[in-house]
Amino acid sequence: MKPAAALAFLSALVAPALAGEAPADGPKVTDFIRVDEDAAAARLQTAVTRFEKEGASVELVGAVHIADKDYYDGLNKRFDTYDALLFEMIGGEDKDVTAEPGEEEEAAKGRNLDALHQVYGMISRLLALTDQMSNIDYTKQHFVHADLSMEEFQDLQDERGESLLGFALDAAKQAEKEGAAKQPDLTKLLAAMMSGNSNAVKLEIVHTLGAGDDQIAAFAGESVIISDRNAKCLKVLDQQVAAGKRKLGIFYGAAHFPDMEKRLLEAGWKRASQDWITAWDIPKPPPAEKKAA
Repeated sequence: MKPAAALAFLSALVAPALAGEAPADGPKVTDFIRVDEDAAAARLQTAVTRFEKEGASVELVGAVHIADKDYYDGLNKRFDTYDALLFEMIGGEDKDVTAEPGEEEEAAKGRNLDALHQVYGMISRLLALTDQMSNIDYTKQHFVHADLSMEEFQDLQDERGESLLGFALDAAKQAEKEGAAKQPDLTKLLAAMMSGNSNAVKLEIVHTLGAGDDQIAAFAGESVIISDRNAKCLKVLDQQVAAGKRKLGIFYGAAHFPDMEKRLLEAGWKRASQDWITAWDIPKPPPAEKKAA
């Protein structure tokens, strides 16, 4: 895999993004992930986008799978304000996300996609960050699983001929096309990795993770990983609203939200507001250090 493709593969794993411009014949897609940058720092940020309908509200909270601990601390406080927090986790309907391999067979199965969790742990250590699974308590009573079961997911993938690996590789291929997201300086990236300078590594890759308009062709259209899971999530949303919940949140990867927003608007929800929260706050070296480097 080419270096640019490898970075796109990492992007698909760490901070799935889908933003920027829609096809020429469609409206502009709402941004749900971005990089905010100035002379002092670069910040990878995700949106909290609020929709309202008939006295109920739902906030789409973009997930980054590895991030600063402050990001997860802030999310935990926000989540406690909801009547219900709908979350993504294929096969996580039993909420058994703490079982370790070697325990009961069914409990171990509940920790679906465990290989990905191990990847997140490895990357988080490299970047001096922490991971989502270690910092979000999914066992809280108002947390509601709003995703496919493992059996549903596998059956639908078989029907569509899809795979998680294929999904990530599609993003990697798209990154190699003309106009792809800004790619890091590979010499600087390698030097940063060799020196163990996690901030320098993050500064080199943050724009790849934060840019999503180049990925639209890879993620657009009907798919298990996006559209089928979104349909399931919004079905659960309708059930929660019907049960009397009035303040809700949806905690999903940002790649889901353009399609999810379209479905919400079609169902009569109105977009009310959008705020941004910082997942990675990456300080830049002082000018004297830059010159010395």
